[in-house]
Amino acid sequence: MQGNLPPEAQEKIEELQDLQESAQQVAAQKQQAETQLTESQTALDELDDIDSDTTMYREVGELLIETDYDEAEEDLDDKVSSLEVRVETLEKQEERVQEQFESLQSELQQMLSGGGGGGPGPAGGMGPGGPGAGG
Repeated sequence: MQGNLPPEAQEKIEELQDLQESAQQVAAQKQQAETQLTESQTALDELDDIDSDTTMYREVGELLIETDYDEAEEDLDDKVSSLEVRVETLEKQEERVQEQFESLQSELQQMLSGGGGGGPGPAGGMGPGGPGAGG
């Protein structure tokens, strides 16, 4: 079917496929960051139930290294903060990719439904990318 499409439409379809792949990658990264954030928040909550003089260990590669309460709490606080920023960044990136996808999809639909109307043709440049395309 794609063989009958004008080259501009084929190009838009390829861009849509690329954006879909990007969206899947961002979603996977966000899910991983959210999982790590939940785990770190749970660990931080568990610290509240532990005496500050309890012997604790943290994982460093394949080893468990003794650590004290304050250091463990500080490390977890830092990790939670950085993961919150990471999740927020990925959410924004996910929204941007979704907006680009919807915009491109709309352009493609316009191109396919009204493409042969006799207005400014390929010499006119981008065509449907006019109003609202660079917002």
